[in-house]
Amino acid sequence: MSDSLQNWVGRNRPPRVQITYDVEVGDAVEKRELPMVVGIMADLSGHPINPLPKLKDRRLVEIDRDNFSDVMGQIKPRLKLSVPNTLSGDGTLPISLSFSTMADFHPDNLVRQIAPLAKLLEARQQLRDLLAKLDGNDELDAMLEQIVQDTTELEQLKQEAGAVSDADAGAPTNKVDPTGDAFAPATPEPTAGDPS
Repeated sequence: MSDSLQNWVGRNRPPRVQITYDVEVGDAVEKRELPMVVGIMADLSGHPINPLPKLKDRRLVEIDRDNFSDVMGQIKPRLKLSVPNTLSGDGTLPISLSFSTMADFHPDNLVRQIAPLAKLLEARQQLRDLLAKLDGNDELDAMLEQIVQDTTELEQLKQEAGAVSDADAGAPTNKVDPTGDAFAPATPEPTAGDPS
């Protein structure tokens, strides 16, 4: 004869609340235990994108350790807030975080949801990749070390880069000529009635 669920729970994990009632079966009185069912109402969605259904249309959802991730994926909790902008030092930074799994709470995944921090994380990963490449390459390591330490050469490179970008901004644009001259200037030829 198989044990009932209540007997199994009583042996393995005794409940804190036990509700019993007396039932008369013939001339004998038996005690029967009612199962304890608890329903908790909570708004776990935070700031949902789509509005929640009316309370009367909602159904109870059973949550345990086996289906927690599935239920969380269905609820899709979302958090919207503003925090002080410590990157630029002024104003606030609006943040919108969405969670569909427990892995979304990991700091790396949180950072990926915030655009300015995601750029910084990407730059950090690129620097780590560069450091890994420098690990066995002594020549490249020495060259980069020399560039970083020589501030005058670094300033000269900045000025050259600025001069090149300024020259590119003022240069006439070239467009493809159907006659075959790919480098014809974009300025139109003066016409006979044009005073210039």
